[in-house]
Amino acid sequence: MTALPRKTFSWRRLVGQVHLWIGLILCAPLVVIGLTGSVLVFAGHLPAPSARPPPDIARDGGRPVAQIIAAARAAAPAGFLPIFYGAPSESGGPASVRLQAPSAVPGQPPLRVEVDSATLAVAAPAGGDILAWLHALHANLLMRGDGRRIVGWFGVAMLILGMSGLVNWWPRRNRWRAAFTVRKGARGAGFHRELHGAFGIWTVIVLMAVSAAGVALAFPQTVREAVAVVLPARDLRAIAAAVRAVPIDGAEPLAVDAAIALAEAAVPDGRVRFVGLPIRPDQPFRLGLTHRGQDRGAPMVTLFVDPWQRRVVTILDPRDFSTGESLLAWQHALHSGDGLGWVWTLLVFLSGGLPLLFAITGVALWWLRRSKRIWTS
Repeated sequence: MTALPRKTFSWRRLVGQVHLWIGLILCAPLVVIGLTGSVLVFAGHLPAPSARPPPDIARDGGRPVAQIIAAARAAAPAGFLPIFYGAPSESGGPASVRLQAPSAVPGQPPLRVEVDSATLAVAAPAGGDILAWLHALHANLLMRGDGRRIVGWFGVAMLILGMSGLVNWWPRRNRWRAAFTVRKGARGAGFHRELHGAFGIWTVIVLMAVSAAGVALAFPQTVREAVAVVLPARDLRAIAAAVRAVPIDGAEPLAVDAAIALAEAAVPDGRVRFVGLPIRPDQPFRLGLTHRGQDRGAPMVTLFVDPWQRRVVTILDPRDFSTGESLLAWQHALHSGDGLGWVWTLLVFLSGGLPLLFAITGVALWWLRRSKRIWTS
């Protein structure tokens, strides 16, 4: 009796199976995350709609921040507390105010209200923000609690798909030129395989960079510890969280506009882009400033102001960061398409559609091969 030939073990075949089944099982959520990311990149670079402010108000840059926050609070439901102020991108443009629900309403997400910084008119109603919904879908698939970590694991899966796809694509000798293109007249399984591979190899660097940055945003502490093994990096998040204000009995805390003035005096070439507003007596103001000429999305100076002692207590300036700290600070810009010029923005926008392309070509290739095996068996 003749023994059946034994199949030899192949690492390449194993990698191919890993790539196949991760892609088939996770294609739907990866497509959703990718497409919502593209929409957010596109929307984030549209000019903000706003009525042109009256000339006399536009000249002095708009109303005081305290008045803008008060207008947003008046437009929000009763009990909501302002926790964040986002400065207008241009003089007299709309400012953004985020408000937190009362503690008596657990689980209620923050509201975002846009206020015309010249007229104090509410430019967008509280709630019902489609972009906020899309951001929640992209960042945590509308799940609370561990939603961000789950999306982070999808990012890890995308990295595995990228690395295993590179192994699957690696051409045999004398086939390098063909591996980068799709043959004219290609049909059926060959067309889907070549399209899948060609798009994969031309976009692998962008897709891996965006996915790795997403993983870093989902698991900041884990990624920081991994980076610190090679490149020293302080735990800047822990440093920021440890900053506390010191309440003084009988004293009035500093107003937001005075805190902004202190920050701009401490960073003379800086422009305030956002203010984290204290809601407890022991919380400082947290301000983000960009240096003059700095591209949008690049890491900001983070500055903390004690509202009781009326002074700047901590400054975290990216110009003083170590290499590891700079690498970590740039992850948000890499993922969102900001801070590195319009070419990177375009590449990040286009990369969001790649999971859909890979899902279509990958599933079609699997189905055609499966059908062929069934018919020939």
